Amino acid sequence: MAEITFEIVKELGVISENAKGWSKELNLVSWNENPPKYDIRDWSPDHTRMSKGVSLTEEEMGKLVELFNSRDEEDSFE
Repeated sequence: MAEITFEIVKELGVISENAKGWSKELNLVSWNENPPKYDIRDWSPDHTRMSKGVSLTEEEMGKLVELFNSRDEEDSFE
């Protein structure tokens, strides 16, 4: 199995942190030297290990933001 390489191009923010110190983050990540994508996943404190996550293109991220912003009030958890 081929090794997966990654480079965190830009750390955009921490969404949450668990008791073990791992944090769910939104970052721009280049996987296998490809153009960076928006990436949401849990990372170890030193960013050497990560969980499964989701990577989104610029267009997909735009659509996600659009869907989130257009949700109905009753769809909110608050």
